[in-house]
Parts: sequence; structure tokens; C-alpha cells
Amino acid sequence: MEFKPGRVFLLRVPEGEDLLEFVNRFAERKKIETAIVKGIGSLRNPVVGYYSEEIKAYKRIELFGTFELLTLLGNISIKDGQPFAHLHATLGNANGDVFGGHLITGEVFVAELYIQELLGEALIRKDRGNNLHLWDEERV
Repeated sequence: MEFKPGRVFLLRVPEGEDLLEFVNRFAERKKIETAIVKGIGSLRNPVVGYYSEEIKAYKRIELFGTFELLTLLGNISIKDGQPFAHLHATLGNANGDVFGGHLITGEVFVAELYIQELLGEALIRKDRGNNLHLWDEERV
């Protein structure tokens, strides 16, 4: 699908917010249907997931403490009629160990986000029978 650039947002997420919930609420409030999301900062007690093809579900990886949000990268599209943020996070601890995966939850200590709205036909996520809600394959 082809898109044109729309609005660009640079923002700081308030401390104590759940990052994923905040992005979803922000997208709903601003009526964003499709976007790219990037970010940096620091999260407390984040939970990331690793999708297991065997069990067709995310294995939860719970991290305890405060972690640098080295990279946040993802998108916003539509799932069940609502804006849905699909975000992946790379997280680092005080020892320099790095963890990452699909962001499930994380309390914000500091988070700075870049959200680039994309204008065009909204991307819709649909259940593909494997407990994953995915976009349609590219049609050329």
C-alpha cells in the first residue's frame, strides 16, 4: 500500500503511564489510523513477548527494575475498529545486558516519542487463525 505523510508528533509521555496504553489512547484521541512510532526513554518493570509458533501465543518475558528503552519501533493500524499500536522494544539494564521483544506493558519513567501519521487507506488487522492479527499481504 502507498501512503502520504500526515501529521508528525514529538511528545514526552507522562511518568507512570503504561507506554502501550498511552500510545493507543493518543492515537484514538488524534484519530490516527496508520502511523510509524519510534521512541527512546526508560521503563519500569517492562514485559515483552516472544511469539511461539508452537503454542501460537506470546511467551511473556517479565523484567524487574528500571530499564533503558534503547529503541522503540512499531506502527499503528486498526484492530477491531480501534487504533492499535504494535510496538517492539529493545531494553538495557545497568549491567549492559539487552532484552527485547513485542512490548506488552511497561511503566514509563521517561519516554520521548516520534509518531508519523500516514495518510491513505487504513491498514486493518485481521485474525489469521494463528492468534496473530495481521495486515493483508501486499498487493501490487
